[in-house]
Amino acid sequence: MPREALHGRDQGLGQGEGLRETLFGRRIYLPEINGGNGPRKSGAERQAINAPMQGTAADLIKLAMVAAQDLIDHEKRATKMIMQVHDELVFEVPDAEIAWAREAVPRVMASVAQPEGAAARRGGRGAELGPGALSRHGSSAVTTLSQKLHRLRR
Repeated sequence: MPREALHGRDQGLGQGEGLRETLFGRRIYLPEINGGNGPRKSGAERQAINAPMQGTAADLIKLAMVAAQDLIDHEKRATKMIMQVHDELVFEVPDAEIAWAREAVPRVMASVAQPEGAAARRGGRGAELGPGALSRHGSSAVTTLSQKLHRLRR
């Protein structure tokens, strides 16, 4: 199957500017896509195809981490976030908080972003969505992703 048929219109999106963006607008720079030797350019092309979806997934789990920790702190819970494994968060939950954690944590994690505009109406797929197609929700929606990530590092 030809490469263009596999990737459709997504094929050349990283070329020219040498970057791709997640649905939250975070940029992934790919300087090798406009130059470099064959293997490096091919690698950058593969990254350009994968970066928006994988980057958006990373943005979402980071936002979910912040939202979950904000909830734990706000409600003064003894539950502790232990680690992240791919798209999952691992918590240490006291017996007295298990029912709360089963309900509240998934709810707050699912609320960090919602599709906007046409994507919300059509249930758009990744290739149909562009930067800004997701909006952040919750009490700290005005805080930028980089500010939230900075809080995680402290």
